[in-house]
Amino acid sequence: MYKMFLSHSLSEMKPEDDRFLPRLSLILVLALGPMWCVAQTIPGATVIKGEEFHLYEVMVPMRDSTRLQTVIMVPKDQNKPLPFLLSRSPYGVPDSDKRIVESQAYDELMADGYIFVFQNVRGRFRSEGQFVMNQPPRRGKDSKTSDDSTDAYDTIDWLLKNVPDNNGRVGIFGASYAGWTAVMALRDPHPALKAVSEEATSADMFLGDDFHHNGAFRLSYGFEYASLVEASKEQNTHFQFDKYDTYEWYLSLGPLSHANTRYLHGSVQLWNDFVAHPNYDDFWRRQAFATFLRPTIVPVLNVAGWWDQEDFYGPMKVYELLNRDESNGQNYVVAGPWNHGGWTRGTGRSLGVLGFGSDTAKYFRAQVQAPWFAYWLHGKGKLPQSKALMFETGTNEWKPYNTWPPTLGVEPRKLYFRAGHKLSFEHPNNSDGQFDIYLSDPDNPVPYRPRPITPTYPHPDWKTWLVRDQRFADHRPDVLSWQTEPLTKDLVITGDITADLFASTSGTDSDWVVKLIDVFPDNNSGNEDTETRELGGYQLMIAAEVFRGRFHDSFDRPMALPPNHPLEYKIDLHTNDHAFLKGHRIMVQVQSTWFPLIDRNPQTFVANIFWAKERDYVGAKQTIYRVPGKASCIVLPVATQ
Repeated sequence: MYKMFLSHSLSEMKPEDDRFLPRLSLILVLALGPMWCVAQTIPGATVIKGEEFHLYEVMVPMRDSTRLQTVIMVPKDQNKPLPFLLSRSPYGVPDSDKRIVESQAYDELMADGYIFVFQNVRGRFRSEGQFVMNQPPRRGKDSKTSDDSTDAYDTIDWLLKNVPDNNGRVGIFGASYAGWTAVMALRDPHPALKAVSEEATSADMFLGDDFHHNGAFRLSYGFEYASLVEASKEQNTHFQFDKYDTYEWYLSLGPLSHANTRYLHGSVQLWNDFVAHPNYDDFWRRQAFATFLRPTIVPVLNVAGWWDQEDFYGPMKVYELLNRDESNGQNYVVAGPWNHGGWTRGTGRSLGVLGFGSDTAKYFRAQVQAPWFAYWLHGKGKLPQSKALMFETGTNEWKPYNTWPPTLGVEPRKLYFRAGHKLSFEHPNNSDGQFDIYLSDPDNPVPYRPRPITPTYPHPDWKTWLVRDQRFADHRPDVLSWQTEPLTKDLVITGDITADLFASTSGTDSDWVVKLIDVFPDNNSGNEDTETRELGGYQLMIAAEVFRGRFHDSFDRPMALPPNHPLEYKIDLHTNDHAFLKGHRIMVQVQSTWFPLIDRNPQTFVANIFWAKERDYVGAKQTIYRVPGKASCIVLPVATQ
């Protein structure tokens, strides 16, 4: 979620490029002549030279007198009142319009005409106050207290009153953290807020986004992000590893308690929060949108990427929450073949070695996002006819739906684990045998992508790991794989996917990782978008998730697992729209480590894994059952028409 810089094309800027915006001297201001006269109409504005925009830096006051660093970009060719497009994040504000103009990612929006506004949230760069990650909403309606909802409200109110030639309408947009602040603006929206495009927001930091998935801690992301945003208020700082392969570094770290004793020394509050809140307590619940987000009359466009390595759960959850009231007819969702924020930059024609046959990101920006804002903020054009627009991977086609997940034309079908590492839609029988076994060793965990594993930031490998070939894990002794025969016709899944896993461990705690994979034919030689790279036998991960066993009964009250006793785990593999093509195979992999994406489960139950000792980390025998009554399977939403 959080590496996204501002939003859209600004996400291409690296944190090391962030810097203070220079305050112009009086001599330079006087030299600007007419531009300074324009600036005088915005109280307290400092002029920044732009190519196609007049840029003004302002410290916008909030209701508690805290001032937030804000850059306002007014088109030089403005000839009529224009609406605002506001984006709020902790990653910096532009010091020129050069990157925005050259990126071409804003072309369609610029053509329609907007006053763009970028703002640093509290405690970041020049913004005053204290930065609190995903600050929970204020309790009650105390007019003197503030949160990201009131900050959005106060910013909008100030803009309307102090920036001339606006048309009284405001849109909020942004990906990643800027997507989260966009959703927060919906909690108590300003009357002038007419449209919101939230993209890749987080929705629940313990159940499905960024820092935890089903209670399992996302180690490499959590550690490196905490270092990124909290090491310095005034810049984004990367942790300096002394090993090229971070798999080796994290393994040598040992128990998680060493992170503070050796490196952070208690100085990074976000990491301290991880340590202090290992379970789903009020700390996490207060941040989760499910606890306070309600349907709204403000139109919302939710945007997600099928291979978003940080926040796929979030936008789909927000769409679900806003749909709880069926009378809310202005809640839309789009999902495409993108990684985190991939729709905000470039063409979107490919991801890693995968080609999609068209410029999917350009299509979204030109045919979806720009018309969306033009309708609500300019009053022109028309709304889309469908509530959901999904890019069906495999066939590589855009598909409209009246609702998501669709309720018509889809049948849930169980794909069972069978003997001989086979998958079948036929229910197993007792002659198949009872189970498959593997040994999970926390001292030799399964890497989540091929080694060497470079740092999460700023290296590019993190952005495409979800589409990496999974053959590096297949046939490891601590990974079980099952697959179908080659399909005789296309099989399309449209909707929510669930793993129904019957498993036991010889330990008292365990992680369960389930991956749904599309196995390409051996003679597949790629397509025009993959250059010369072969895709023969490629194992493409379509959906994957981890579940921390200690939470099998409750996420807020962990319990030890009974050794060697089978339990049922229903693991949400989320939603998807994918065609397994004729000649392909469907594969499922199960493992218990995914390192260092997920911290090592000691496999011995302890009260808090952040305080586990070396002696707690033990090997365990893992058993996956596949007999009547304990028939492990994947439940697929198979399209019937």
